[in-house]
Amino acid sequence: MFGASVPSGGFNIRLFNGNNVCSGRVEVYHDGQWGSVCDDNWDMNDAEVVCRELGCGTALNALNKAYFGQGSGPVLLDDVACSGSKRSITACHHEGFGKHNCGHDEDAGVICTGRKIYNVHNHPMFDKTVHYSVILTGSFNIRLVNGTDTCSGKVEVYHSGQWGTVCANGWDMNDAEVVCRQLGCGAAVSASHSAYFGQGSGPILLYEVACSGNENTLSNCSHSGFGYNYCNLSKDAGVMPGSLNMTLKGNDRCSGRVEIYYNGQWGTVCDDDWDMYDVEVVCRQLGCGRAVSAPHNAHFGQGSGPILLDDVGCYGRESALFKCPHREFGEHDCSHGEDASVICSGKNDISLINGTSRCCGRAEIQHNGQWGTVCDDDWDMNDAEVVCREMGCGRAVSATHSAHFGQGSDPIWLDDVGCKGTENYLTQCSHPGFGKHNCGHSEDAGVVCSSK
Repeated sequence: MFGASVPSGGFNIRLFNGNNVCSGRVEVYHDGQWGSVCDDNWDMNDAEVVCRELGCGTALNALNKAYFGQGSGPVLLDDVACSGSKRSITACHHEGFGKHNCGHDEDAGVICTGRKIYNVHNHPMFDKTVHYSVILTGSFNIRLVNGTDTCSGKVEVYHSGQWGTVCANGWDMNDAEVVCRQLGCGAAVSASHSAYFGQGSGPILLYEVACSGNENTLSNCSHSGFGYNYCNLSKDAGVMPGSLNMTLKGNDRCSGRVEIYYNGQWGTVCDDDWDMYDVEVVCRQLGCGRAVSAPHNAHFGQGSGPILLDDVGCYGRESALFKCPHREFGEHDCSHGEDASVICSGKNDISLINGTSRCCGRAEIQHNGQWGTVCDDDWDMNDAEVVCREMGCGRAVSATHSAHFGQGSDPIWLDDVGCKGTENYLTQCSHPGFGKHNCGHSEDAGVVCSSK
């Protein structure tokens, strides 16, 4: 008996009673207990999301009628309807936790193509002296080599009995995002070029890779074909997935010189092209409210470490500074006299209350100096996405209804919120006006975001 589980925002998902870690009955963890998923409308799009969420490659089969045996806990999800591009099963449409018309003879299951393997030492495909992060899939295999950990390095693929590199011509963040997703390594930090992690010794197998960024595996992206290229090993592609820590060195935690932690050291950001869009992202990422000012010229004093980022060009909607366009880490033409700084408002006008962390709970906003709730009429994932972005809490996992996180006692400030999902703040979304509603607190809206 095998099982695979992974944390995902406010709950877990696992495959149970299958033949390996990437097949089995689908179970989710909610409100302190594991439960199954009903197979009503269960299809390959739903299975695709489960496989992606578990880092198990792509979906081979979406199984019905308790193919992997009947569960014994509650049935937690029914009528799941994923588009296939979602990152989490709770981001898909469903009836709500515990709402169903099923028995355990309708428990849903999946079979995925791949199984993640870390620290491979006893497999004929791998050099026992090298530390790899690999996923074996039904398409082609992929690994990262010569990085500082299992989630960074030169990209290599396995085809026709041999490992080879990927040419960096056209290699960008969309391609890196797919590699990081396929390896279960989080979001992409950088798409490196010019053999940043050293030149490979095998053939160059892929050329002109062009991913949209939504694919599950690199093999799903367009490319010129295996072995057909006009590249050389000095152009090998690499990726740096993961996340960056950030702090502000100034008068308080929401104003100061921007410093980021990368590759074991703290460093500054150059102020070339530094503007309010960049500051907006920093303030959001640190939970410091809205952008007030984008000071230049080492306004809060010069740093002493390396200059790690230059030519940052945020659009203002990114969830983290490293997701904005920028030069390669450590590449710059600056001195510490150009260290970038931010001044944020220092507080959010939105909060998530009564959840297990600051990134899940009942949605409350502050208006005219008073906190109040949001009605769940028309409340959906677009609205939740904006809340998570404003809170600096990653992506939306769930948009909850019916006072899921308990009833508030303050006024109801918003009703009929209609976000497109691209707004930076909930109050930028359409609504009838502050205090105009036809709700009770039993309809208080809530949110679960991906980050804690």
